[in-house]
Amino acid sequence: MFMGEYSHTLDSKGRLIIPNKFREDLGEEFIVTKGLDGCLFVFPLNEWQAFEEKLRALPLTQKGARQFTRFFVAGATPCTLDKQGRILLPATLREFAGLDKDVVLTGMLNRVEIWSREKWIENTNAGDMDDIAEQMSGLGLNI
Repeated sequence: MFMGEYSHTLDSKGRLIIPNKFREDLGEEFIVTKGLDGCLFVFPLNEWQAFEEKLRALPLTQKGARQFTRFFVAGATPCTLDKQGRILLPATLREFAGLDKDVVLTGMLNRVEIWSREKWIENTNAGDMDDIAEQMSGLGLNI
């Protein structure tokens, strides 16, 4: 299970250190792809395979299903750690997420998210949390 928040920087070649706490659960090879809200999603292979099966089950006859699958699969790339615990993020994924230098990696239970520091701050506005908590209550999550 992934949890926690870590600040790191991209080097000039687009390499990013993956925090030690995430490395063991990610395994030797994992998948990085476009994520929602302007971040990148990082899936261990077993979680990616489960997600992929759900995508395969979507009906090809529905345009939204095709677009949703395309969004996640077209940009997906397998990654492995180098000896320093870094991955090389492809330029297309860095551009999509607006990653330049300062990044935040967050654990999100079954995946890791990679954010530009600016987008992370924009998307973690605690002022909206009361309204969001009410919506979650409607989905059966009561605190």
